Amino acid sequence: MVAQEDVIELAKRRGFFFGANGAYGGVAGFYTYGPNGAAVKDNLESAWRDRFTVRQGNMEIEAPTIMPEAVFEASGHLDGFDDMLVSCPECGESHRADHLIEDNTEIEEAESLPIPEVEELIREHDLRCPSCDAPLGGEPVEEFNLMFETSIGPGSGQAGYMRPETAQGIFVEFPRLKEYARNRLPFGVTQIGPAYRNEISPRKGIIRVREFTQAELETFIDPEEDEPPLHEVADVEVTLYPADEQESEDGEAHTTTVGEAVEEGVIGSEWVGYYLGVAQEWYERVGVDMDRFRFRQHLPGELAHYAADCWDAESEVGGDWIEITGFAYRSDYDLSKHADHSGESFTVFKQYDEPKTVERATVDPDMATLGPEFGGDAGAVADALQTLAERDPDAFDADEVDVEVGGETHTVDSDVANFSVETVTENGEHITPHVVEPSFGVDRIVYTVIEHAYREDEVDGEERTYLALDPEMAATDAAVFPLVSNDDRLLELADDVTDDLRGAGLSVEYDDSGSIGRRYRRQDEVGTPFCVTVDRDGLEGDGPDTVTVRERDSARQVRVPVSEVASELASLLDPEDGRAFDALSTAYDEIETDVETA
Repeated sequence: MVAQEDVIELAKRRGFFFGANGAYGGVAGFYTYGPNGAAVKDNLESAWRDRFTVRQGNMEIEAPTIMPEAVFEASGHLDGFDDMLVSCPECGESHRADHLIEDNTEIEEAESLPIPEVEELIREHDLRCPSCDAPLGGEPVEEFNLMFETSIGPGSGQAGYMRPETAQGIFVEFPRLKEYARNRLPFGVTQIGPAYRNEISPRKGIIRVREFTQAELETFIDPEEDEPPLHEVADVEVTLYPADEQESEDGEAHTTTVGEAVEEGVIGSEWVGYYLGVAQEWYERVGVDMDRFRFRQHLPGELAHYAADCWDAESEVGGDWIEITGFAYRSDYDLSKHADHSGESFTVFKQYDEPKTVERATVDPDMATLGPEFGGDAGAVADALQTLAERDPDAFDADEVDVEVGGETHTVDSDVANFSVETVTENGEHITPHVVEPSFGVDRIVYTVIEHAYREDEVDGEERTYLALDPEMAATDAAVFPLVSNDDRLLELADDVTDDLRGAGLSVEYDDSGSIGRRYRRQDEVGTPFCVTVDRDGLEGDGPDTVTVRERDSARQVRVPVSEVASELASLLDPEDGRAFDALSTAYDEIETDVETA
């Protein structure tokens, strides 16, 4: 198993990712993607967009990364978006208390434990500060809100926060997005972009950082009628680690199919099961090692209060299991919260097949009383009273009712609200959709793909390191080498080949520096699938000019006519084509020995 420090060293040396702001000493938790890393990340995002936006017919938006405080009051992030912090009494360093427990005991999910139990575990195991080795057993564990606060506008301005997830940018725009979807459920909205969390102790490269990229899909459904196309993924095999197995001493993950897991109730939601199946096939596509991958169900203590069932996709890297995606059935929690706080409508009108006679709760507020009491908020208070009547008519049995407008609670006498129940004939009803959310951590998947592609072997008696990246993920499609740099004819042909490959839509690097062996090794380490070498042997003879095409994983080489190189490589790199390098070696002459000298 490759050590994480080896992967991180290669990533830094070959321009995948490295600590940001190094000239000023750097700041923990912030990373810059170099040329190769930015390309791999872009390829991953494109593959995600292809599968979860384009092929599923979803909409994509791009919302601001800074949002006003009211958004996070409504969403609950101001009160409940916390990690457990313990500070060292000697050096003052702060640490994630749950991480200390997980790193030094056999407990795997300390994040779900209550604070008193975490404090007791720190004392019981005599856990110490990783920075100075001072004991932490007598220190309190506190909740620390992870959001970055900022000010919008000059002076004190308006309070705002850097978004801790991209999802809220979708939820708050639902009233407009439903119009774009022509008020028809189900529909999905995706977003790829940065999010920010002020992590207590960032660590392990880009696995835990303070600025990261999420790719999220929010699917809005009618919970009573909408069903996913589960048959499309029913036979997909998945490795599941259910909650009951985690709580058992000898519990372990097991392999089954999505259809069987849903039918047996292991996966509680058909929608969640559907997206596990879709995601499983996508992970395979981008190069996640399925022998080092599983779906883990949230334990009861981990479940968000609005979620009935949640699963995490986890990959094994460096001997540890890390979450790379969360799958949650969020019910109507988010839309209802934003409706309550904003006073806007976050519902969709559902047309009945036939009109229905129903009893409907309604209010007719005395505006002569609301106006003087609430001023400009009077209209919003009246709307909030109607919303409350529809959702909880029993609330008006009391002498007073409370409604929230703009994050502020207003109290209204029930007599002023004029609550009543009427018998009416309706053609439909306004429903608050439920939300199913797959949320992908792009940076963690990038790291997983790189580590899972890491290989070491021997070629021509020399040890080499290479990345067996899927061609769709590789930063560069092909590299072109003139064998020597002092032959004008070779250089001219190498330029022509480079132009032909780029004209065919391939990402190409031209390299004439150092021995051909060193050039091969550089491309191997960044995962370039093919190298094209222009040498004198290919320009001699009566036939057409040829070049050498070398395949990365096997280091095999084939002579290919210059006129065919662009089309042949484009075919090999096309995931829809499915053509293998063996087809090239069958069509052309394979070279037995590597070209290592210049």
